[in-house]
Amino acid sequence: MSNGADTSPIILASASPRRKYLLEQAGLALEVIPSDFDEDAISEPDPAARVRILAAEKAGQIAALHPDRWVIGADTVVVIDGKILGKPASSRDAKQMLRRLSGRIHQVFTGYAVVCKKKNRRFSDAVCTDVRFKALNENEITWYVSTGEPFDKAGAYAIQGIGTFLVKSINGSYTNVVGLPVCEVIELLIAEGVVGWTPNGLN
Repeated sequence: MSNGADTSPIILASASPRRKYLLEQAGLALEVIPSDFDEDAISEPDPAARVRILAAEKAGQIAALHPDRWVIGADTVVVIDGKILGKPASSRDAKQMLRRLSGRIHQVFTGYAVVCKKKNRRFSDAVCTDVRFKALNENEITWYVSTGEPFDKAGAYAIQGIGTFLVKSINGSYTNVVGLPVCEVIELLIAEGVVGWTPNGLN
């Protein structure tokens, strides 16, 4: 589909196949150019502020290289007891994260940013979703970690994958837990005229 009056695809500044899938399912034409911004360069302890800043930095980095294009950046973290859980570094790390999440409610924060350098347009925000895990036993934890799925996921699980069996309920945006609050991103793109409505839907 075309993106508004501009036929250039929107750039997704993320290598996440989940974010790409979500946006393409919403009908957007995309080009993926991942950012290599150093996440450790941001020391902000507040999770909402941290993901918002990181999303803006990632989008801004790619927008500087493609100033005529609209760029989407994002960052996701899992938080429990005020502690940010990143991606597990080992099987032991993944198991510890899952034990900590077991039977409890945690928060998933995703920051998103939409930037067009030439038009001097820059937006960023964060969305939070509460996620309740079932109580996990050691056999379930060991088996899930053995699938390999936890290792590139914040909090060591994927709600859209095998890890769907871990989640008892959510309160808030499902796509936010997957990695991008699609409703908010699409609303912003429509408001900016990046995408628009036609009789056949988004165009």
